[in-house]
Amino acid sequence: MRALIFTTALLFPFAAFAAATSDDSPPKPTETSTSCKNGQIWDRETETCVDAKESRLDDDTRYGAARELAYAGRYDDALHVLAAMSDQTESRVLTYYGFTHRKAGRAELGMQYYRQALDADPDNLLARSYMGQGLVEAGDVKAARVQLAEIVARGGASTWPETSLRRAIKTGRTYNY
Repeated sequence: MRALIFTTALLFPFAAFAAATSDDSPPKPTETSTSCKNGQIWDRETETCVDAKESRLDDDTRYGAARELAYAGRYDDALHVLAAMSDQTESRVLTYYGFTHRKAGRAELGMQYYRQALDADPDNLLARSYMGQGLVEAGDVKAARVQLAEIVARGGASTWPETSLRRAIKTGRTYNY
């Protein structure tokens, strides 16, 4: 059974993401990433792009927008949205700061955010996976294996974070999501 799950995750690496978080697939492009500019978010109520700091938007909406923008490679816009979130110490926010900075080429800054995310929540499997993938990119496979072991030890076997990091260690190829 484990082999089947692992094989499926290798063929469809994003499908297994559901086990790690409530987000079960890469975000689909919406008006936020297709129409809005300069860190704006699509507001369904007004059917317009609004600044991420718009007071009526909640943090879950902002988080979803930051994920979508980061996935689309719009890292500066994702950072603008993350900066608008009310709790800057929340582990999921710190994780996406880390991911966004790492993907934008600021690997060490990304690692600092991953460490902060793990200080806030040592069981944040996604932060461990992204950190491990950054370590693979930096050539530190030994440290990446430590993160992989932590993911498994914390109940993350056969989840997207475990599968994607294991594959990155094996192939040297990391994931945008």
